[in-house]
Amino acid sequence: MDSEKYQRYQVAFPESRTADSVVMVSSKLHQAIPSVSVAVSLPTMIEGVSPEQLLDYIRSGQVWTVNSRQRNGVILCKPFHSEFAGPGAAIGGYLDPDCQRVIPMGKLSLVRATCHQERQNAYLIRRQWIKLTQQVTDKSAPLQRAQLILNQFENYFDQETVARIPDEAFALMVGVLPYTIRMARRTPGKLTVKVKA
Repeated sequence: MDSEKYQRYQVAFPESRTADSVVMVSSKLHQAIPSVSVAVSLPTMIEGVSPEQLLDYIRSGQVWTVNSRQRNGVILCKPFHSEFAGPGAAIGGYLDPDCQRVIPMGKLSLVRATCHQERQNAYLIRRQWIKLTQQVTDKSAPLQRAQLILNQFENYFDQETVARIPDEAFALMVGVLPYTIRMARRTPGKLTVKVKA
């Protein structure tokens, strides 16, 4: 058997650490070197990381919550659509394994959801953010959808922040072409949308 050739090592942590905060990472090196399992501790809060690092955290399998005490959020770009997750919304876990790109908005801060109740509340809030976007996509005219999504983001964030978001991200959010978003950015008329509770 291989047990004589390969030995497994595990880093021991004090009992104060929970099983949720430890991710087992296995790496097999060359055949002459034994297989090693290393425990990696995930932070409880993420702030100021690059989009690439943020994507790694989202794909880690952990459920994160967008910090509800700050005006921040993240656009999750997937193969055929994009979603906005605002304050209080869950990201990661089983929701976003197909996430290909992330666009942080505001000073993004994520908090790891540690208990079942926190995750449940975060899932419900994520659903509310999706419903808010769906109200915009219910409009039949593409230019109207583009203007409404831009207005909502400009009302929540500042115009500078919204101007940095690529047209493609907004277009995938409301089902229009990037050209339509560019046209809506140039159109001076602002539309308002009534949000249903």
